[in-house]
Amino acid sequence: MPKISVIVPVYKVEKYIHRCIDSILNQTFSDFELILVDDGSPDNCGRICDEYAECDDRIKVIHKENGGLSDARNAGIDWAFKNSGSEWLTFIDSDDWVHEKYLELLFAAASENGVSLSSCGHKPLKDISETENIIENDDVIIDSPENMFQKGLEYTEYNFTTAWGRLYKKDLFEKIRYPKGRLHEDELTTYKLIYQCDKIAVIKAPLYYYFQNAEGIMSQKDSPAKMSDRLTGVLEQIDFFYKNGFPVSFGVAIKHYAFLIKEYLPSGSAKKQLSKASSFEKEYGDYLPQEFKKYGYKKYLTGKAFKIENFKNDIKNVKRDKGSIFAALWALKNYWKI
Repeated sequence: MPKISVIVPVYKVEKYIHRCIDSILNQTFSDFELILVDDGSPDNCGRICDEYAECDDRIKVIHKENGGLSDARNAGIDWAFKNSGSEWLTFIDSDDWVHEKYLELLFAAASENGVSLSSCGHKPLKDISETENIIENDDVIIDSPENMFQKGLEYTEYNFTTAWGRLYKKDLFEKIRYPKGRLHEDELTTYKLIYQCDKIAVIKAPLYYYFQNAEGIMSQKDSPAKMSDRLTGVLEQIDFFYKNGFPVSFGVAIKHYAFLIKEYLPSGSAKKQLSKASSFEKEYGDYLPQEFKKYGYKKYLTGKAFKIENFKNDIKNVKRDKGSIFAALWALKNYWKI
């Protein structure tokens, strides 16, 4: 049985699917199976997948009704659990492609260091002609999830959010699936997998090539639903870190939440999110610093150390839970020294 199941959700990528599949079949590490999940694609993707399967017995094709990216990934995961003896999973989006040593280096990083998850850098590109075949640095860093999450906002090689660009021990998914029907599904799921591990292997080299697709989901303008799902996802992270005893990650997640509030605040989505957010001070008081607890709402807004006129004007008429605003202001003030 293959060691690795490579899962590729496929939907409306007729122009790019060959590039993706070919990069996988050309891997230097060959002990894998490729699970192509045709998510009810209305173009010729389903037929193209079947043609590849006829030529390579490592390829399995699942045809299903359209259910979205999460549902397609879940279909691949379920198939791997029921039908394969593989020990590892990795995800590749069907308009992206990977370096020929993607599997080899991720597998070596995980197996040689005795960890259940390895991750690599990625590089956004517009065309496969921009691919760099030479790997300048394939060093492996062994790090804790807390350190990885803290650095993830600053360094590409510490990408903490995406499903792709990683090799997972399959049993990490024993009780976890991607949330169907929600946007930012990676942000709602990846941290739950990572925090099952004591250590993570991180390869700095960009082995995953992320296609800057003008037609793709990530290139679309943020909608209220998209922003709401993202904010909700970060609140879920905050709650997870608090309940499971990860104080460093808890603080970083609040910083991230504060950044998103600042970015999204003029939208109705952010206002709605703030109005329904549960009180940080009540629920997470033992994790928040004394400085945060002793200052009131007005002092934070009017204090000399905090002068963001636009931010003040945006939030002053918002019906909101004060605890979440406190948390945002605390993070902005203490992390960015505003």
